[in-house]
Amino acid sequence: MSPPDIFDALVEKFLEHKRHTDGRQPRTIAAYRDVLARFKVFMAGRDPRTAQEDELLLFTGLHLNKQFGLHARSRIPYVACIRGFYSWLQQRGQCEVNLAARIEYPAAGKPLPDVMSMASAEKLMAAPDFSRFEGVRDAAMMALLIGCGLRVSGLVGLNRSALVEYELRDRYARTERRLGVRTLEKGNKERLLPIPREAELLIRMYLEHPDRAGIDAHLKDGDEVLFVNTINRRCPPHEWVGEKRRLTARGVQRIIERYADKVGVPRREAHPHAARHLFGTELTEDDTPLQVTGALLGHGSAESTKIYTHLALRKATSVVDKAGPLSKIKTPASALLGMMKERFTV
Repeated sequence: MSPPDIFDALVEKFLEHKRHTDGRQPRTIAAYRDVLARFKVFMAGRDPRTAQEDELLLFTGLHLNKQFGLHARSRIPYVACIRGFYSWLQQRGQCEVNLAARIEYPAAGKPLPDVMSMASAEKLMAAPDFSRFEGVRDAAMMALLIGCGLRVSGLVGLNRSALVEYELRDRYARTERRLGVRTLEKGNKERLLPIPREAELLIRMYLEHPDRAGIDAHLKDGDEVLFVNTINRRCPPHEWVGEKRRLTARGVQRIIERYADKVGVPRREAHPHAARHLFGTELTEDDTPLQVTGALLGHGSAESTKIYTHLALRKATSVVDKAGPLSKIKTPASALLGMMKERFTV
């Protein structure tokens, strides 16, 4: 087997391990494949087991910066992939030592994410045309993104069976029927989320729409794709059924962008993750415990949820302005602030 063939064979076995053993999503596998393709070019097709530590340091640092213009934050996934690849090679007995063990992650600050504002969410929810099937579908999808904080991968992966009815009993033993959604997202972690009443109504409108009944979205296991596409540019009509009817993450992104442009929502807020961040921020603003917010968002660690304490500043600002000591005494700025308030309230 030639060196390039050896390289490709090892990469494919590594990716198979990440896919089936570690449960990595297709998007992650594709990203790892791209990283290792660039690494293969860097190694000129040599057997990766012959690499030296300084070569790995050069690839993940200076080479990526000079050749592709990648700065610290952009190089982090490359370091993660190379470290994982050589750790796997050692575990499989392909290398005596993990050559990448001493490669450190680039130091990079973590920027705060773009958050969809409440005003933008309201505009987007009002944008769909409810006289059309696509409008009802889009409103139901956006309601799940905004109201449940779903990742877009979780949204497009939903089947009809993911909708679960359950009985909710209050402290007075009164019961009501509610609808929840069982989602499988990052790392194949499953969780059951309550669906807000507003989103539930839109989902039922979508499922009961006459045009929905004419779409064959049934899967081989008897289940049914939940959110279907209505535009077919490539698939023959007789094959446009089942799984091929499923909307893609990119399709959902384009739908949101079209509505955003229509109603004047900034593009930086016009993506599913901005809606997810709005969900997390609003829960935190309402004093929801971080562990509850993290569970609803499907976070693997508390560190992932702590970012919302930085984003949720509205209530803290209001408390400081109204109850802080400077608001209760006269300062050289007090008169000026009073004049400014009068000007902007006229």
